Amino acid sequence: MPDIQTAFATETFGNRYLEPASRSAELYARARAVMPGGNTRTTVFAAPYPAYMASAQGQSRLDFVNNYTALIHGHAHPRIVEAVAKQLVVGTAISFPTESEVRLAELLVDRVDSIERVRFTKSGTEAVMMAIQAARAFTGRPRIAKFEGCYHGTYDYAEISVGPPLDLVGDPEAPRSVAESVGVAPSAVDEVLVLPFNDADAAERLIARHANELAAVLVDPLPHRSGFLDPADGFLSRLRQITREHDILLISDEIISFRLDYRGAQRRFGYDADLTTLAKIIGGGFPVGAFGGRADVMSVFDPTSSGTRIAHGGTFNANPVTMVAGYEAMAMMTPAEYDRLATLGQRVRVGLADLIEARGVSWQVGGQASLFKLHPHPRPLVNYRSASPTRAEQADIERFYLAMLGQGIVLTPDLAGALSTPMTEREIDSLIHAADRVFDVL
Repeated sequence: MPDIQTAFATETFGNRYLEPASRSAELYARARAVMPGGNTRTTVFAAPYPAYMASAQGQSRLDFVNNYTALIHGHAHPRIVEAVAKQLVVGTAISFPTESEVRLAELLVDRVDSIERVRFTKSGTEAVMMAIQAARAFTGRPRIAKFEGCYHGTYDYAEISVGPPLDLVGDPEAPRSVAESVGVAPSAVDEVLVLPFNDADAAERLIARHANELAAVLVDPLPHRSGFLDPADGFLSRLRQITREHDILLISDEIISFRLDYRGAQRRFGYDADLTTLAKIIGGGFPVGAFGGRADVMSVFDPTSSGTRIAHGGTFNANPVTMVAGYEAMAMMTPAEYDRLATLGQRVRVGLADLIEARGVSWQVGGQASLFKLHPHPRPLVNYRSASPTRAEQADIERFYLAMLGQGIVLTPDLAGALSTPMTEREIDSLIHAADRVFDVL
């Protein structure tokens, strides 16, 4: 049994699933016999083992994770369920294109100013992978650049310096490229230039030094892995200027940050990308990914073109179940609904910040629009290094997560949350009151 399980044995914080005879304990033991560590999705693991769920309905818990921001309309929204039910009886996957993919593509092209053409994948990881391939094909250059502490999926060229140990990161103005795991190809480390987030001067120097090798710069405009770091004023627009000066493509990863605005993070922060990657909310709760951008760049995938072509297939790309669910989900996200969720998100962040101040606790809360995250330290949230918790802070995070779960509030194990449209001020106030009680316990 893992040591951490023993450490938490007396700190269940009212979570019955942590009791030795619980159904979750039984399922976890079975899972360990057939899956490494009893897990097939690292992000949902929480020490000492996760709570297993039989249903998303009828629960006594409020879900502020929403499948890691994907369920913007919560679980089993009636309009999405109805659309999916109609599609199920006529076909779940067809060896031909369907009108459903055209409708969702039209919606996305209409909303995002910089997207002129779009293609669908089954995940955000694949969307990033294909965007990188497009950049290489279009520019003829081999390398990419990404920012330290940013997650862009499980792809070798994206899994560089995602969460590197602070003793390996090197110069803050010229971060070292560090493989996320030993499974990453060593060659990928050399082909990825790592940039410091929110340091435009240092980023410019590094980009200029390697400009003749760089196909693209990949950026998450609101880095979620580091805790929804706000981009500094002018940082993203300057990055756009720098990449344009060197004929380097800019890829905006809005797989999570597409939640920020009706027209996406680019509209919110005032820049335009050459390529954009999407996923999460555009699938209506089903597996999805998409990438799109300038028509000339996306033409590398055009089977009718005589120019540079990239083969891009996928048995379940643009499957009609996902397409109809995604269309309904996005159609319901009107500008007014984005504004309403953003107002609720502000209520979360202000409420938690007021609570932290009133209690004199050295914590803080970050995030924008419908996203939020608690940080157990007072350091300014500038980049990955400033946001990274110490070992003691990580222990506080783990205890707070369990205590909140015991109060009926579901956050991610690193204390992030995402709102959904069924939520009202009542659910927000329940979250804040639960946090108040948890600070009492801790």
